[in-house]
Amino acid sequence: MKYISHEGGTLAFSETDKPVLKSHEVLVKVSAIGVNRADCMQRQGKYPAPAGDSPILGLECAGTVVELGFDVDKSWLNKRIFSLCAGGAYSEYVAIDAKQLMVLPDDLTMVEGAAISEVYLTAFGALFELGKLQQGQTALIHAGASGVGGAAIQMAKSAGATVAITAGSDEKCKHAKALGADHAINYKTTDFVVYMQANELLANAIVDPVSGSYLNKNAAIAAMDCQIIMLAFLDGRFAEVDFAALLRKRISFHASTLRNRSIEFKRQLRDDLVARFYNDIATKKYDFNVYKTLPWSDANEAHAILERNENAGKVVLLVE
Repeated sequence: MKYISHEGGTLAFSETDKPVLKSHEVLVKVSAIGVNRADCMQRQGKYPAPAGDSPILGLECAGTVVELGFDVDKSWLNKRIFSLCAGGAYSEYVAIDAKQLMVLPDDLTMVEGAAISEVYLTAFGALFELGKLQQGQTALIHAGASGVGGAAIQMAKSAGATVAITAGSDEKCKHAKALGADHAINYKTTDFVVYMQANELLANAIVDPVSGSYLNKNAAIAAMDCQIIMLAFLDGRFAEVDFAALLRKRISFHASTLRNRSIEFKRQLRDDLVARFYNDIATKKYDFNVYKTLPWSDANEAHAILERNENAGKVVLLVE
């Protein structure tokens, strides 16, 4: 089969054998691939695949089930699906754990399907399973124009929360508002602490891929018993922390990644998302926030778009 290699940090087509299925897996013919920052980091040699996962890039896709492992329910054959992948999505065929599959509704395109799994599962886990966000509370979402940010905005609004976001341009703030954000703060021109305090907003759950200097700023506008969920550290690995501020508000701090979670964790997260939000996904209640679709031959440009911080939403590769 054809796949995209990343040797030497450059993406290029190559050939390899189709995956050999384990008993709990299905073989999916890939139609569209969601592009993530983790892919860029792996290409750069900064984020190697966990042991046992495919070394090929790609953590989510949409496609069609064409072969079943021995223990898989026969009803999955020929189904259109979208799913997380344990690597391997940048290819014509990928092996996926059957219990992580989600049926792609007829009204959704493969491109839309490829834009859902990673960001919605990440946002759901952060906001609701770790963040414990409830109706009537306030969520603060940093990088609100990102794929995860867009998913978080829309699910938080569905749950009846007030949503504030930060983003790096007026255009991205406008994009986040169109997705439902109540407050959009351009962090390059406005200090989000000053804005939140001026508008008497205290955050009950904060989704933060920035970290670094944001930790103490988050604490300044956190509500009592706030949950702060760190997804990355775009502002750097180290920061001085005012522990008194954390203690005073009983703030809980979570560092969370999805890729290196156990298969059991990912299955449960999938089940929890489906139970609460799949109907909203299936009925297209959400904008799936696709910034740009490119042929998979343009994978280098897709990575460059993310690395330039150009995108407001997801970049998707269409397999030709």
